[in-house]
Amino acid sequence: MKIVIAGAGIGGLTAAAALLKKGFDVTVFEQAQALKEIGAGVQLSSNATRVLYQLGVGDALEDLACEPLGKCVRLWNSGQRWRLFDLGVQSREAYGYPYFTLHRADLHQALADVVRAMKPDAIRLNHKVESFSQQNGKVVVQAVSGETSEGDLLIGADGVHSRVRRALFGPDEPVFSGVMAWRGVIDAAKLPEHLRSPYGANWVGPGAHVIHYPLRGARLINFVGAIEKSGWQVESWSERGTLEECLADFEGWHEDVRTLISAIDIPYKWALMVREPMARWSEGHATLLGDACHPTLPFLAQGAGMAIEDGYLLARCLERYADDIPHALQRYEALRLDRTARVVRGSAANATRFHNPQLAHAEGAAAYVDREWSEERVKERYNWLFEYNVDAVEV
Repeated sequence: MKIVIAGAGIGGLTAAAALLKKGFDVTVFEQAQALKEIGAGVQLSSNATRVLYQLGVGDALEDLACEPLGKCVRLWNSGQRWRLFDLGVQSREAYGYPYFTLHRADLHQALADVVRAMKPDAIRLNHKVESFSQQNGKVVVQAVSGETSEGDLLIGADGVHSRVRRALFGPDEPVFSGVMAWRGVIDAAKLPEHLRSPYGANWVGPGAHVIHYPLRGARLINFVGAIEKSGWQVESWSERGTLEECLADFEGWHEDVRTLISAIDIPYKWALMVREPMARWSEGHATLLGDACHPTLPFLAQGAGMAIEDGYLLARCLERYADDIPHALQRYEALRLDRTARVVRGSAANATRFHNPQLAHAEGAAAYVDREWSEERVKERYNWLFEYNVDAVEV
């Protein structure tokens, strides 16, 4: 079976690696002229790292990733902290695999290396998908450059602005969430020692929250700050802002937050858009994965994890039903629709939880955090995510 994948992001490369490992012939069309990820951090819980170890990527990442000892919730103005959950050794003991925080570029490179080790010319750079057609069980994909490739299946892993999705189902209808986000990567050497500790933190406050965690052996710190505000609706990861703007958005926040912001090299900002989960992802011999079909707000730290699960399980379904591609795609959708929709909705719910007005004052905030981040509620929100086993799912 010849398979064409549109997009060499994390989901596309995971799918490529999983398919090549099962003996399929895979070609990846990537619009970029060079294979690189925009610098930012990513969190991968055990459900996703399990896949990476199965693909031979996990070991390669161990020297590049961090395994935070745990996560805590901190209050926006006082800095008061509450334990969220333990990680590190606890993740390996409870779920069998680690919780990684790592630079997207490191994950991206490790996946590309595995793909190229199995098929050196699998990734075609400067190949933006222009269009495709289906006829007699075949898919013909045409790049903007004019080059065409024929295959038995097209996988649209081309992100939130997916051309494949648009061709299959028409334009989507994103709605501004009312939240914009700042992100930046910080050289940890610029920070005081207590902000370089091997922990992740979720700062919560009325109308905004901040997340930070270590990367690359805690030599870098990833920063994300989300705030409810209007007037900015550009859904792009490459739009630059200024430190002055970012500091103004977090006026009155704890000194630690403002110290982190001041140490960011280049702050980027993007509008967070929401989309209703799609009812179907496939048509004939074409399907979607990752952000192309279930983009999510980044408030459960599962966007990359869902794309990684998608790619792996799609490969399992195609192996199981290799003689009936439409049925394989139906089975893939059936396995993924409910789980990914639950992540989309759970992420949206966390935005409300992180930004609750009760967090404005210390007396109300303590009771609210004690209730919302009790051990029972934390397990309810996260255990079903972390314990998911892509190999145990019946395809």
